[in-house]
Amino acid sequence: METVPVDLIVPMKPPRLGKSRLRGAVDDARHAELVLALASDTIAAASEVVRRVLVVAADPRAVRELAGFGAEIVGEDGPGDLNAALRQGEAHLRADDPGAILGALQADLPALRPEDLEAALAASAGRRAFVADWERTGTTLLLSAPGAALAPRFGPGSARAHARTGAIALGLTAPSLRRDVDTAADLEHAGTLGLGKRTAALVYEGSAA
Repeated sequence: METVPVDLIVPMKPPRLGKSRLRGAVDDARHAELVLALASDTIAAASEVVRRVLVVAADPRAVRELAGFGAEIVGEDGPGDLNAALRQGEAHLRADDPGAILGALQADLPALRPEDLEAALAASAGRRAFVADWERTGTTLLLSAPGAALAPRFGPGSARAHARTGAIALGLTAPSLRRDVDTAADLEHAGTLGLGKRTAALVYEGSAA
């Protein structure tokens, strides 16, 4: 049976404005660099698994270096809403391949391992499905069925919102796919799972770690 290709959409705020709760994890002058490092490691891992990773960026010039990690970048042309950005990315990708599986992936998974993402794709088995975050309230990955609508419902309580719209909750261990980073404590926990190269280089700079 022919494998259905998978394309992922990663929404990105301007790095200097993103991840406000993470401020203080590194020197404030390097906050934007940290936000980009999280995204770089996320995209590098995802690009090993899926066909395309499309970044929908509010400030495409600020994230252009993500292309070096396997991403395509388009400028956000909507109202600055996360779900609107995902719908824009969905339309962009559907224009090229109407029958693909599409996914929304958060940009703050610096410990992501390709095998955890592969496990989620296998477990979804072509169904609209999602992976809840570490706290099981948010969503780190949402997948469409082949050729079907993604129907993103990101925001507070998104795991419950996605389940209410019929998406299947994937009961995977997949710690690296579930450990999103919103706070310094989250980043410390991600470090116990093994940070990607760029985030590790920034976080452990000048240390013996």
